[in-house]
Amino acid sequence: MKSFGAPALVSLVLAALLAYNVHAISQVSRTGRYLYTADGSRFYIKGVAYQQQGIVTDTSANNPFGEPSTFIDPLADASGCARDLPYLTQLGVNTVRVYSVDSTQNHDSCMSALSGAGIYTIIDLTLPLNGSIDRSSPAWSTNLLDQYLATIDAFSKYDNVLAYNVGNEVVNSSSNTNVAPFVKAAARDIKAYLTAKKSNVLIGYAAIDGSDDFRDPLANYFSCDPSNTNSGSTAIDLFGLNNYEWCGNSTFEGSYSDTENSFAGYNVAAYFSEYGCVPPSGARPWTEVAALLSSDMSPVWSGGIAFSYFPAASAAGQFGMITLSSDNKTVSTTTDFTNLATEYGAAAPPNTPAQASAAAAAFPSCPTQNSTFLASTTLPATPNLSACECLESGLSCQFTPVVSDYTVVAGQLINTACGLLGQSGGTCSDIAADGAAGTYGLISGCDPTVKLSYVMSKYYESQNRNVQACSFAGNGTVNSHASTSVSATSVASSCIASPSATFAPTAPASTTKSSSTGTTTSAGGPKKNGASTLVGGGFVGMVSMGVVVVVSGMWTVM
Repeated sequence: MKSFGAPALVSLVLAALLAYNVHAISQVSRTGRYLYTADGSRFYIKGVAYQQQGIVTDTSANNPFGEPSTFIDPLADASGCARDLPYLTQLGVNTVRVYSVDSTQNHDSCMSALSGAGIYTIIDLTLPLNGSIDRSSPAWSTNLLDQYLATIDAFSKYDNVLAYNVGNEVVNSSSNTNVAPFVKAAARDIKAYLTAKKSNVLIGYAAIDGSDDFRDPLANYFSCDPSNTNSGSTAIDLFGLNNYEWCGNSTFEGSYSDTENSFAGYNVAAYFSEYGCVPPSGARPWTEVAALLSSDMSPVWSGGIAFSYFPAASAAGQFGMITLSSDNKTVSTTTDFTNLATEYGAAAPPNTPAQASAAAAAFPSCPTQNSTFLASTTLPATPNLSACECLESGLSCQFTPVVSDYTVVAGQLINTACGLLGQSGGTCSDIAADGAAGTYGLISGCDPTVKLSYVMSKYYESQNRNVQACSFAGNGTVNSHASTSVSATSVASSCIASPSATFAPTAPASTTKSSSTGTTTSAGGPKKNGASTLVGGGFVGMVSMGVVVVVSGMWTVM
């Protein structure tokens, strides 16, 4: 075990900050399937996952990898970042991956220190609970888009953001590949937003290393062109694979050759977004680094992210390279840390091909649907906040929750309202979305609370506008400003004139209403129409309509 004393810690941090003042970090860009720095040198990610594991409230068999319900934003923790920077430098990393950040917090100190030390960041745009695309009931809606844009805006001033991930293991089996269109739509819209802002930050996705029958077509789907015009407008720039095939001391042939062959013709940059299997013997030798950063794998892969700097518990083992003292001020390193530092220090990946000779990326047609790959090439529309606000203001019955943590009841109320509407001869098809059929309801891109108000209004109108039909145990209120002669369906058709439109989104005004008055443990301040990070739970109960936005994969290690 090794730890730095306070004087050494301060000296190293100051040295990093001085370096920042002298040398600006080089911009990294993608040319074809490779990453390059501004001087044309090939860039390889030598990274580490950098985020403390939040509180894991669900310990059931459905959550074997310890997906937390809260999180701590390490990039907003100036003292913690100063504490850790010497160790990150000692590890020899040039990139850290962070799974959730709080866009309302200040990140200047940590981001500047990391930049000064030559360390880039890969930032996942998702949040626990209500802040990511739910693999069981997917939707690409205004609350998620606004949350993603808020994070991008918060980090747009920093020079060391390498990539934003729009999802992590959202698709985790062949049975839910129908979720992929929602993730691809997110990549499309975030890419359009960055282009409009003249940002060169890459758009990525981190995939589970599942069976070949869905893993490979999924990777191709995220980098394909549905229009068959060789356009990259809906394609990711950076594909991440969470790969734990190499355990202990193995060989390239024994652990990685099949994966290398599967991705031999991949068209955009790729890396291992997580790696580092915990062997039965305990300490990890990290000998896979020599293979990953070698000529055997450099034709396809651009490095990887070792999991994890901080301790992280899961059914797959106890991960982590350091331990913190009880007051969180002192770091003690483990053998895992020492071994990774040694392997990163010895790695010398080839500086080929030269950027001038790297072929530009081609964007092929998308994989065809089959029994193990269900994703349609028809994507959801860009969520339209102004249209959804127009709809909400004109609905006859509006969701007015009686509890502050309304996310607990919203899903149940949608199921109840849809059941009652069905008994009255109506349907909830307007709020539904089907990524396999490529069909998306008129208001499927709106926030779940707007969808709930819409269904409540349709039921209320089916009951001849009886005020009791809008009550829903006190959670609904008749909108006195709405026309009594105009139906919810007519309001929707009027407000959402182009339900399949795609466009470059704009960030919502900061003064718009919050979706939640609940308190978060760590992050995710008020966001328009949702994106809360409430400890108490997500939009539960919304099983069949595709409207819930709950966690879709964090700390999911194999």
